[in-house]
Amino acid sequence: MKLNWAERLLVNNPVRVMIQRLMIRWIKNQQVVAPEARVLEVGCGRGAGARLLLEEFQPAWVHALDLDHRMIRDAAAYLRPPQREKIFLLVGDAHQLPYGNGVLDAVFGFGVLHHLPHWRAGLSEIARVLKAGGIYFLEEFYPPLYQNFLARRLFLHPEPDRFCSPDLHRALMEAGFRLQARVEQKQLGILALATKESGTI
Repeated sequence: MKLNWAERLLVNNPVRVMIQRLMIRWIKNQQVVAPEARVLEVGCGRGAGARLLLEEFQPAWVHALDLDHRMIRDAAAYLRPPQREKIFLLVGDAHQLPYGNGVLDAVFGFGVLHHLPHWRAGLSEIARVLKAGGIYFLEEFYPPLYQNFLARRLFLHPEPDRFCSPDLHRALMEAGFRLQARVEQKQLGILALATKESGTI
């Protein structure tokens, strides 16, 4: 689901970049993404997260994918030419990722899964494109944070079949992920690092 004007304003500002930087530092303390890794950011927005991933991890390349053409245009303007040599921007749907099975080393989603109408399908796609042992970093929010009286009037989210903590944990396990580290407030959301276990597609 594409963001509305209010959420685009919320996620495309300097404070959000500072928060993403802190999250990426937390990831680095938990897991090393190998140099020359092949990395995907799902729901890249204007490209700030992709730029931070490139700076912090020095991957071979970062693919930055978003459903919204406007966000990809903003990312093309936001990223400097040297960064564009290793950050590839593409319009795409997280429900149908344009990659073969087991080709990526890491997938990052900063507050993306709760925007997907069919979030389990998106989670299965992320598992499918990751190599065995690949990592999935997710920052996610639970319904009390975005389905309250005020948030419903400002932001646009799918309503049916939303996940709380037990639903997300179960779906991660069913998709073949093992939680490696997490910081969670069960009424608000979670930061988690999950590893794709071997023997799963």
